[in-house]
Amino acid sequence: MKTFKKVYIEITNICNLECDFCPKTKRKPKFMSIDMFSNILDQIKPHTDYIYLHVKGEPLLHPELDKLLDISHDKGFFVNITTNGTLISKTANILLSKLALRQINISLHSLDGNKSFEDRKKYIQDILNFTKLAVEKTEMIISLRLWNLNEDASDTKIRKNNAILENIESFFNLSYKIEETSKLARGMKIADRLYINQAEKFKWPDVNENEINKNGFCYGLRTQAAILVDGTVVPCCLDSDGIINLGNIQNNFFSEIIESERANNIVNGFSNKQAIEELCQRCGYIKRFK
Repeated sequence: MKTFKKVYIEITNICNLECDFCPKTKRKPKFMSIDMFSNILDQIKPHTDYIYLHVKGEPLLHPELDKLLDISHDKGFFVNITTNGTLISKTANILLSKLALRQINISLHSLDGNKSFEDRKKYIQDILNFTKLAVEKTEMIISLRLWNLNEDASDTKIRKNNAILENIESFFNLSYKIEETSKLARGMKIADRLYINQAEKFKWPDVNENEINKNGFCYGLRTQAAILVDGTVVPCCLDSDGIINLGNIQNNFFSEIIESERANNIVNGFSNKQAIEELCQRCGYIKRFK
């Protein structure tokens, strides 16, 4: 039995957008090398079959994305990519041809988080065109994501989200309103292997946050772990600056790192509904597990 349902691998911490909801990383901009990526896959293979190319950064920016996906397939991994979608048309030929790709999550809320989009209509159209091709020509799953369930969302943002949903409805000739149908569920299937997923915005963990909550539960190190672009292992994909540095796969084996005293303390703490680490005590996402 595998240890984790998934392991996040940050193949780059470089992004081509500056979304207002995404904290900037203090780390040096970097692309992960082919050798390090291959080494990571060898080390995590006993622990999972599913990798997510996501922590910070835009994975479609990686200049050797095609090789990373080929290596993943050769080593028997199922790949999930989370992207802002801005490069989807430029990388479409790669993405549509790679057998390793299991799922692509497209963060449509990136549109609302940026004021500098040159062509908003083209952005949405490129994503919808790719989605249609992916569903027709491959077996991959597509998840179109929106953060539009906040009770305090402004009218302007609601209108923007509704416009995106209307574009989706029109493009796929849906006979119903997604907004009305999806009120009962965060996720809904609108076609074969095509989903709309909605969620609330949340506060990223921040050690400088004043609000402290020592009680809570999280799946970090229970069903998932993350590896940053420099090889640092952290409990989850929200530790974007490696605050909870459990070790580095360039110095120690992944298997040793996740069995360290600090790692076990984190898991045991959450088993008792206690957040041990300071960063976890200042995480807004943990509220979703109440």
